[in-house]
Amino acid sequence: MQNANKTIVTEFVLLGFSNFVTFQNILFNVAVLAYVVCIFGNIAIIILVRHDPSLHTPMYFFITIFAVLEIMFVSVTIPKLLALLVQTSKTISMLGCFVQMYALHALGETECFLFALMALDRYLAINNPLRYAAIMTQKFCYILAVCPWIAGFIISFIPTICTILLEYCGPNEINQFFCDLSQLQNLACSNPFVSNLATQIAAVLSVVFPFITIVALYTHIINTVMKIGSTEGKQKAFSTCSSHLIVACLFYCTIIAVYIRPKGSQNDKFLALMYIVVTPPLNPFIYTLRNREVKNSARKLIRHLL
Repeated sequence: MQNANKTIVTEFVLLGFSNFVTFQNILFNVAVLAYVVCIFGNIAIIILVRHDPSLHTPMYFFITIFAVLEIMFVSVTIPKLLALLVQTSKTISMLGCFVQMYALHALGETECFLFALMALDRYLAINNPLRYAAIMTQKFCYILAVCPWIAGFIISFIPTICTILLEYCGPNEINQFFCDLSQLQNLACSNPFVSNLATQIAAVLSVVFPFITIVALYTHIINTVMKIGSTEGKQKAFSTCSSHLIVACLFYCTIIAVYIRPKGSQNDKFLALMYIVVTPPLNPFIYTLRNREVKNSARKLIRHLL
């Protein structure tokens, strides 16, 4: 009888920013602008790299992979955020919620592994310049590029399945503008211990481990660059990895600000806007404005089109 009286949840309510009516109008315009800039900015990078043979190097190959990943990442969340801001109904089906949750975490974890891979590429280029071309062959680059996707989607699959298998009998309100693992685990009627443990293990494997790898690799890179005698040589060496380092720092700083802190605050959703709405449209500008080769390629393409 106790089980029979349980209400089975079939949909969730994403509260989003429903308590901030005035802010919703501003956020809608900002989110639309951020989405458009991110999509077209990353498409522009992909076109530039494919169009200019001088950019057909491992570094720019991985940058195009990152651009594709960014397009997919923002497309998982921002369209739903825009719908929540203009629609009266804030509901999302259980299937849609779990699909969004899995896609968001899988792409985010893939991004973490890709950052580590890009750091490895810069490490090999600066610490082993004579062997770099022999190591980073086209075939090897393709193999390396697939690895972050496999790792990200497999690792995120386990906590997602553990969360799906939990019982949900109400309440069904998620105080966020997207479906998040921790929010759903808190709503479960059954014990979420296994799901929480799987989530923590996945975070260590896909966030902490790549972060430590990036720090270690860039420590070696900085040590190598500092040993270069000429100032021009140091600037040239740093210029090849500065854009990647800035983008990685922005990503990890926002992730740490959101997840490595106590939960339940109204500020959680505002902090989440940082890595979903604010930082993605900045990345194409960082890769272009700080990169002389990309700027030169853009000028050549514009002249060709005109």
